[in-house]
Amino acid sequence: MIRRTQAERSDETTTALVLAARELFGGKGYAGISIDAVAAAAGVTKGAAYHHFGGKAPLFRAAFEGELAEISAKLEQVAAEESDPWAALRRGARTFLEHCLDPGFRQIVMLDAPSVLGWETVRAVEHSHLLSILIAGFSLVAEGGEAEAAVPARAQLVFGALCEGGMLLARSPDPGAELPRLAAEADRLLKALRS
Repeated sequence: MIRRTQAERSDETTTALVLAARELFGGKGYAGISIDAVAAAAGVTKGAAYHHFGGKAPLFRAAFEGELAEISAKLEQVAAEESDPWAALRRGARTFLEHCLDPGFRQIVMLDAPSVLGWETVRAVEHSHLLSILIAGFSLVAEGGEAEAAVPARAQLVFGALCEGGMLLARSPDPGAELPRLAAEADRLLKALRS
């Protein structure tokens, strides 16, 4: 029998807690879930949850970062599948908005994160995951010095529009019906920026 190291056991506990937190916070929201419930769902003690995260809010942040890492990986995959950078940007925008239909993502990222973590923290974490992908995409389509200088501003503009689109979907009584309109608006924005 192979014995696991302390670091391996710690990683397993942390992973189990984050997965349970994503599922529970995504299902019932931050206010509806206790750290005890997350620990129980992860199969660990409440003390282990506090040891690894220090409290409910840091555990929620880890769940939030897990959600963003998942969509970031999906967006990078979409970009890699497209040979045209503009097509990749357009498909990525739609993919992001479609992902906002996922109830767990909506609950954690769009609804709870701003109040639990604060707007500045949310934007900083989102920037490290999502904005970097947009900057890379706009860098591929930049032509000449003026266009290259505009890359961060264009990426920030589209990032803001997509986040607001996600918020509209999160608060909509029928997000599936709202998606086509918002995806079309994101597409128009990207076409305008291409000019």
